Amino acid sequence: MKRHVAVQTLIFLIITGLLLCCSRQEQGPKAKQESSGTAPVKVMKVVRQRISEKMSFTGTIEPWRKQTITPDIGGKVAQIYVKEGDRVSAGQLLAEMDTETLRLQLKQAEAGAAVTEAAFNDAKKDKERMDRLLKEKAVSEQQSEKVKLAFEAAQAQRDQAVSGLNLARHALDVSIMKAPFGGVIASKNAEVGDVINPMMGGFSASSGVLTLMDFSKVKLVIEVTPNDIGRIRMGQKAILRTPAFPSRDFEGTVQMVGMTAEASTKKFRVEIATENPDLVLRPGTFGNILIEVNSRENALVIPQNAILENRYVFVASGNKARRREVTIGLQSTTLVEVLSGIQENELVIVEGNFGLEDGTEIQITEEVKQ
Repeated sequence: MKRHVAVQTLIFLIITGLLLCCSRQEQGPKAKQESSGTAPVKVMKVVRQRISEKMSFTGTIEPWRKQTITPDIGGKVAQIYVKEGDRVSAGQLLAEMDTETLRLQLKQAEAGAAVTEAAFNDAKKDKERMDRLLKEKAVSEQQSEKVKLAFEAAQAQRDQAVSGLNLARHALDVSIMKAPFGGVIASKNAEVGDVINPMMGGFSASSGVLTLMDFSKVKLVIEVTPNDIGRIRMGQKAILRTPAFPSRDFEGTVQMVGMTAEASTKKFRVEIATENPDLVLRPGTFGNILIEVNSRENALVIPQNAILENRYVFVASGNKARRREVTIGLQSTTLVEVLSGIQENELVIVEGNFGLEDGTEIQITEEVKQ
C-alpha cells in the first residue's frame, strides 16, 4: 500500500515538472519581448497647410423677414384666401374685411364731394364777376367782400369733402390685405367672421389675421460673452449645422454684432445670415454655428493628439522617441499650429505617446496620413 502511494506521488511530481517546463518555454519569448522595452507607436509627418481657428455657439434660427398681416381699420373678416404653409408672392391678395359699409361710405363721400365741387365752382364764378365789377366801381367793397367770404366758405367745404372722400378710399384700400413681400404663411390667426380691431387694448403682434415669413434667407441669433465678443467682426465667415441635417454645412456670414450687452444676460447679440433657398432651415429651431475668427495659410501643423500637456511632443528619430518642447499657435478642432520646436517632414508620434520618455525605443507600426 505504501509502495503504491509512493508511485502515485512520483508520477504526480513528474507531470507537474513537465507542465512547468512547458509553461516557461511558452512565456520565454513573450517575456523577452516585454523586457526589450520597445514601444509600438503610430506617427504622422509634419506638413504645412491652411489652419483656421473657430469658435462654436448654439443659437436660434429666425426668419429674415416676418410680419403680421393686419388691417389698419377694425371690422369683420370677410374672406381669407390663403392657408397656413402656402407660399405667396409680393402683392398677392391674402384676405379682406367686410367692405359693404365702407363702399356705401365711399359713395356717400363721392356724392358729397361732387356737391361741394359744384358749389365751389359757382362761388368762384361769382367772385370773378364781382372782382370785375369792383374794378369798374359798379359795386361797393362791402358787396365784394360778402361774395369773397362765400367763395372761401365754398372752398373750405370742398376741401373738407375731398378729405372725407380720400379717407373713405383709404379705408377701403386698407381693408384689403396684400402680401408686402414674398414668403410663406406661417400661421393663420383669425377666421372668417372674426372681428378685428387693432386699436383696442391688448392687441398683440400675433393677433392679426395672418403671419407672413420670408425664410429664403435666415439669421441665426447667438449670445456672446464679453471675453469673446472682441474676436467677432462683421463679415466673418461661419458654418451653420443643424441636428436635422448633420452631414450638411450651411455657409453664412456675420451680419450684425451688438455694441451693447443685454441687461439681463450681460451678453452681446450677434446675427449670422445664411441663404436658405430650399427652405430646409426652419425658424424657431436650434443650430450650431462655427465662426472662423482667425486663419493662417501655409502653417506648420500637427494633430491635436500629438500635443502633450499643451507644451511638448515626441518625434520619431530612428528607433527612438525624442521629446521636443514646442510653441503652439492657432488651434482648430483637430489640428494645432506649431511655431517652434519641430521641422517640416519630421515624424511626430500621434498614438502610443503617453508614458514615453526621451530616448525610449519605439517600433513604428503605421504612418498615419493627413
